[in-house]
Amino acid sequence: MENILSLKCLVCGKQYRPDEVYYVCPDHGDDGVLDVQYDYNFIGRQISRKSLLHANDLTIWRYKPMLPVHPDAKVPPLSVGWTPLYPAHRLASKLGLKTVWVKDDGLQPTASFKDRASAVAVVKAMEEGARIITTASTGNAAAALSGICASVGQTNVIFVPQSAPQAKIAQLLVFGSRVILVKGTYDDAFELCLQASKEYGWYNRNTGYNPYMCEGKKTAAYEICEQLDWDAPDRIFVSVGDGCIIGGLHKGLKDLMALGWIDKPPINARTLADSISAGLPRDRIKALTAVKETNGAYISISDDDILRAIPELARGTGVFAEAAGAAAYAGLVTAVDQGLVSGDEKIVVLNTGNGLKDVSGAMQALDLVRTKPFRVRPDLAELRQVAAGWGNE
Repeated sequence: MENILSLKCLVCGKQYRPDEVYYVCPDHGDDGVLDVQYDYNFIGRQISRKSLLHANDLTIWRYKPMLPVHPDAKVPPLSVGWTPLYPAHRLASKLGLKTVWVKDDGLQPTASFKDRASAVAVVKAMEEGARIITTASTGNAAAALSGICASVGQTNVIFVPQSAPQAKIAQLLVFGSRVILVKGTYDDAFELCLQASKEYGWYNRNTGYNPYMCEGKKTAAYEICEQLDWDAPDRIFVSVGDGCIIGGLHKGLKDLMALGWIDKPPINARTLADSISAGLPRDRIKALTAVKETNGAYISISDDDILRAIPELARGTGVFAEAAGAAAYAGLVTAVDQGLVSGDEKIVVLNTGNGLKDVSGAMQALDLVRTKPFRVRPDLAELRQVAAGWGNE
């Protein structure tokens, strides 16, 4: 691929040709995370902001020259990417902020941000002629890989902690994946997946191990900036588990800076929920670098803060987020309380997953904010008694 210069180890700085290594730096084992280094001069001759004005492909593949795939690579048929960016005027006003947008990746084909990375994984696996693709996940990455594999008839094996929400496990089984429920944590599932991929030669999609997953996730940064007419926001709030999403957003912004498409990098902030429950963040090097290089911050928030954010975000924008997605908005609320953002900044909150993926979490949130349905008999008089308490609403 002419657009790639090398794969650089983020531990020692050693660089490799893409055909020299598969996943990690051999000198550092499974911790030798690699980063794709691009030839921006070459890319700049293949694509431009002007050419995108005439691009009819409203998926991540509109940015194909900026991705680590062959120019003529066959891509999955599902429409991954180009999710809406909604202005959130009521939330902004409530928080004393001038401008807030919510980007809803819960509208991806399998209802989560992880479709972006999985789409790239499937293309890379097909380029390698892989017979089976595998991944470990708390649910969303697995569902994303499962659905996209189903769209092209690709066999896959998924390792998921048995505690994953039933809705996410149901997705895997419906799509026809071979599902391994691991009696342990996500980290246990991750390690078993690594061992299995080495044992059987399966193509491994795991984030923080496969260097190309970050490249799929960076497309959200491209979209945010393009949707804002290349006027990059001042801050992007996103939840963090393994660290690959925030690392990917940072990579996308660096790409745009290198191409001269934006003139400033936003500052990233982080919050902490099942989709982001990772004891050992696998892509921690990229995640830490993202915050350090942008003068950003990591914000720890409680489970109750996250749960309260689910209905607040939904009622303020119409976006129903699962706990991990709502964590980003909870982080914004905390950042405002702590004086980490100013009122005139342009802020984007990234929702990474649809709330229907974890209905039990949503019900916990409703219990916390004391929201319950009204129960009446099919009797207008009884309904009048209930409606009387609503006043002039």
